[in-house]
Amino acid sequence: MAMPLESSAFKDMALVLGAAGLVIPAFAALRISPVIGFILVGIAAGPFGLGQLPGLEFLALSDHDVLAAPAEMGVALLLFALGLELSPDRIRTMRNTILGLGSLQMLLCTGLIAAVLLAAGLAVLPAAAMAGALALSSTAVGLQILSAAGKINSQAGRMAIGVLLFQDIAIAPMLLLIGAAAGGSFWGGLIKGVLALAGVAVAARYLVPPLFMQAARTRRSELFLAAALVVIIGSAGMAAFAGISPAVGALIAGLMLATSDFRRQIEAAVQPFEGLLLGVFLIWIGSGLDLGALAADPWPVLGGAAAIISLKAAAIFGLLRLHQVRRGVAGHVALLLASPSETGLIVLGAAVSARLIGGGDAQMALAVASLSLALAPLLGLAGARLEHEFKPEHAEPEPAAAMSSQRTIIIGYGRVGRLVAQMLDMHGQPWLAVDSDPDEVQRLRRAGKPVIFGDARRPELIDRLKLDTAKAVVLTIDDMHMLDLLIRRIRLSYPDLCIVVRARDADHAGQLYALGVTDAVPETVESSLQLAEAVLVDLGVPMGPVIASIHEKRDELRARIRGKGGGVKRPPMRTLRRGMKTPD
Repeated sequence: MAMPLESSAFKDMALVLGAAGLVIPAFAALRISPVIGFILVGIAAGPFGLGQLPGLEFLALSDHDVLAAPAEMGVALLLFALGLELSPDRIRTMRNTILGLGSLQMLLCTGLIAAVLLAAGLAVLPAAAMAGALALSSTAVGLQILSAAGKINSQAGRMAIGVLLFQDIAIAPMLLLIGAAAGGSFWGGLIKGVLALAGVAVAARYLVPPLFMQAARTRRSELFLAAALVVIIGSAGMAAFAGISPAVGALIAGLMLATSDFRRQIEAAVQPFEGLLLGVFLIWIGSGLDLGALAADPWPVLGGAAAIISLKAAAIFGLLRLHQVRRGVAGHVALLLASPSETGLIVLGAAVSARLIGGGDAQMALAVASLSLALAPLLGLAGARLEHEFKPEHAEPEPAAAMSSQRTIIIGYGRVGRLVAQMLDMHGQPWLAVDSDPDEVQRLRRAGKPVIFGDARRPELIDRLKLDTAKAVVLTIDDMHMLDLLIRRIRLSYPDLCIVVRARDADHAGQLYALGVTDAVPETVESSLQLAEAVLVDLGVPMGPVIASIHEKRDELRARIRGKGGGVKRPPMRTLRRGMKTPD
């Protein structure tokens, strides 16, 4: 039955979806986290917002509580995606920073904020819940600022990421403790919650992978998405049944799937819904803020935000200086992590739902967290400027070890892709391959090959491959239409990335050059050159002149093909080009 256009549910849905459609692209264009925009939309659409003005009643949500269910789903999706990012290899590589600096930061910041809140007259449990939430820092904003500045692999970037990873891991026990404290018996609730999460972990480890395997074999993206949603809803439901936050169950399921062969494809499947439903959660948070009451007495909010930012920045700066970190780097990391995060809003929301925090305290905490989060991008930029100002004249260059993680991405691991990978191995070049055959990927991973499952038709997969840190991309797929789409997407997002492509013939190669590839290798041309090389050698012509003439002819043909294609002339990757030969 169709929903009446004049119904309040239809109006609320149109308002929320329309706001999301405007906020995400607008704030992305401004290179600002959309978190701030969603909170502002929630304030404007809430019962204390624009709907109070004559003629603007249609901009107000008819029922604030209608958004509670989709908001809870958005939180579960966010934490599920967060768990997928926390792979054991990543944690193992950065264990010293994560367990050392990360744990100290969390304990010190939580303790300092709790001491201030206790001094202000709050009870122990509300103070502890608020302090833990406000001690968290925004992973999304921090990574966005570091990536835009090219600082992911810098000393400041590595330290900030280590702290953020520990905070992400700490969310699960925090939400578990809040859920246990909300029940009648703390220890009984805690044991029940731990058993439920253990059940989620076992199911995600042993029962879920076969589900994704069957979905992947169908080669239908909607079934893969359906499988991902079943896992998220099922894990969240198990946690809710045990009386703890559903988001904890989703986080544990994501953690257990972080080592799965299907990790990247799962991320690509849920990514569109993650941002949208998280936006619903933030709109729901914003709609509960009484901006009029806060504006009547703004100083507690402004003072609270200033105090939280100052306490966290001072604590992180002091810890880093104790670890012999330079002042500029310590200042950069301290300011980058000084603001609370969107996950902190999730913890505050859980504490409010558990009735550990209520009334004016909840309003104040949410307002302080939202205002501080709005300042996060500015603080991050100020931190980068501070590092630059205090950089010594003869500073040591960043260690080259971080650059070794850059690798060549091979999309399509058939006969051609395997030969490319073998040549890269011979020359000590790291690589990662993506293939759409789930059974073959599983076999290759058991053999120790760096191959992941992924459907190149999904544009979200390209975003998850982190091509901004890749050395090159090699495309070996047969589908010409899909190949053209992939090249356009990659070149649009990464204009300087080296793209080497397998082409059918000279005409096809010319079309690919017109799309902006770095090198296109036509199979027919390479086969002809190999035949000519074999004939000349068999006729007794010395190998040296033969190889030189083959290379000269290849360059001549490539120049001619480039001219026909009219593409941008880019310097060829000769090490890749001359190492690739068609196995057919």
